[in-house]
Amino acid sequence: MAGLRAEVANRLDGGTRIAEVEGRSSRGNLALTSNSDQPGAANPGLTLHTDFAPTYGAPQAVARNVVRIVCENPSPFTFKGTGTLIVTDETTKQAVVVDPGPENAAHLAALTGALAGYTLRHILVTHTHRDHSPLARVLQETAGGSIMGCAPYVASAEGAGSGLDASNDTDYAPDEEMADGDTIGIGSRRLTAVATPGHTANHLCFALDEDILLCGDHVMGWSTTVIAPPDGHMGSYMASLEKLGARAETRYLPAHGAMIEQPHRFVRGLITHRRQRETQIRKRLEAGDHTIAEMVPRLYPQLDTRLHRAAALSVRAHLDDLVERGEVVSDGADRFRLR
Repeated sequence: MAGLRAEVANRLDGGTRIAEVEGRSSRGNLALTSNSDQPGAANPGLTLHTDFAPTYGAPQAVARNVVRIVCENPSPFTFKGTGTLIVTDETTKQAVVVDPGPENAAHLAALTGALAGYTLRHILVTHTHRDHSPLARVLQETAGGSIMGCAPYVASAEGAGSGLDASNDTDYAPDEEMADGDTIGIGSRRLTAVATPGHTANHLCFALDEDILLCGDHVMGWSTTVIAPPDGHMGSYMASLEKLGARAETRYLPAHGAMIEQPHRFVRGLITHRRQRETQIRKRLEAGDHTIAEMVPRLYPQLDTRLHRAAALSVRAHLDDLVERGEVVSDGADRFRLR
């Protein structure tokens, strides 16, 4: 962390402040494309935005007094990188940072530079994957504020080392955990925790004022969300989608990719997609497939092979859910059959 702080000091002179980007357009012209894994015409509600092109380190206004700064940590799992959100109140000159991101000196410098002129009150974390939470402590040491949000990651006894266990930030320790309905404020602005387990057991979204949901990784406009057991749980994820579908927010800001402008339609599309995938898995079992390794290339024929492990985890999540519901039996050694 000391090395990060030293490197930040050398970067700040070229930083961009929030005030310099207020008034810029918050919406680009995104081409609507279909993921190769997407059911397409059978699920018109799930059209993915994949031409998101951020300028790394540059604050972009995405809503009233909300800017996004994207970290340069692109990957098959993070898309173009983690989008940290900074919410400000212009009357009190206070700020809240949501999902500070990974330990990255350039990103820390960009955040610190953008916060110049503001008092950082809170650092909120949606969940403890390493692309979201590790920068929280060093940002706090650099700029102040209390670390709040999701609970720390807890590995299950049977799940240590499996799923995406290694991707979790085991050092994350918030100053205060938030539960569903807990609210923090700066000036006239309010952020309310919305518990959305599924992607991870500790995942939270944050409702900003009355019309925007800061949705972390629970809903992403560029891809469906990876559900990796045991920390990820398909039944919980589906219940959380239903919960969001009943809420009133009209725009979603995910941590990866562009704003989702028709979130209720999109959430319905995600639910439909998961139900379609479940049906496909049942059909593979009927056809004689018994292992996940047999199913993945047939279920995802055009998927980038770098994502086959993630696809396998999602198939496992569906199978675990079917087992919990009594529709599928596991014969051990990762073999499954219809009941």
